[in-house]
Amino acid sequence: MSFFSYVFSKAFVKQLLIAIVGLIVLSFIVLWWLKSTTNHGQKIEVPNLAKLTLTDVETILDENELRYEILDSANFNPEYPKFSVIEQIPKAGKFVKEDRKIYLTLNPSGYRKVKIPNVVGKTRRQAEPTLLAMGFEIGKVTTKPHMSDQVLEIRHAGARIDPDTELEITSVIDLIIGDESLSRSNRDNDNEEDSETSENNNEAPDDDGGN
Repeated sequence: MSFFSYVFSKAFVKQLLIAIVGLIVLSFIVLWWLKSTTNHGQKIEVPNLAKLTLTDVETILDENELRYEILDSANFNPEYPKFSVIEQIPKAGKFVKEDRKIYLTLNPSGYRKVKIPNVVGKTRRQAEPTLLAMGFEIGKVTTKPHMSDQVLEIRHAGARIDPDTELEITSVIDLIIGDESLSRSNRDNDNEEDSETSENNNEAPDDDGGN
């Protein structure tokens, strides 16, 4: 049988049709598998997780067949509850596929802590800008008799604290400073002594006055 005779034979046509049907069936199977494994066409709207705790986040994401991963903690934001979600990627309202991972940034438990600079012995004019630059707040300023206007003590929440003590930024620092009263008192005493000396000199008798 020649080649052309075989091509146009019933046996070849039958095998060709079987091959075509098999290819079509295989194509449908592959497309169905790709659709099921890649969730083709399935979209889930990312929920808004802002200010939610991890417990609430897990519940909501489980309901939406999504996962999460914690990236890091941000700087403390007092407008958000402690350990709540402060940022998320993707953003709320975006559409993603099932089992997509949502990346979260959490609000820490409080402001970060820094060491109190040593301002004891410095003047008020020097101490206050230093503390403010570190992120602290200046609270009550109390004066105490002293030779100068330097800082004598630093206090927080009514207790005396030492330099290098770690406190959260925005903590209120109270200052006890000298009022220079002792220095003024010494100057006043010196002036009085000078005045008395001058008066005594003026009242001294003239030795030649009786002649």
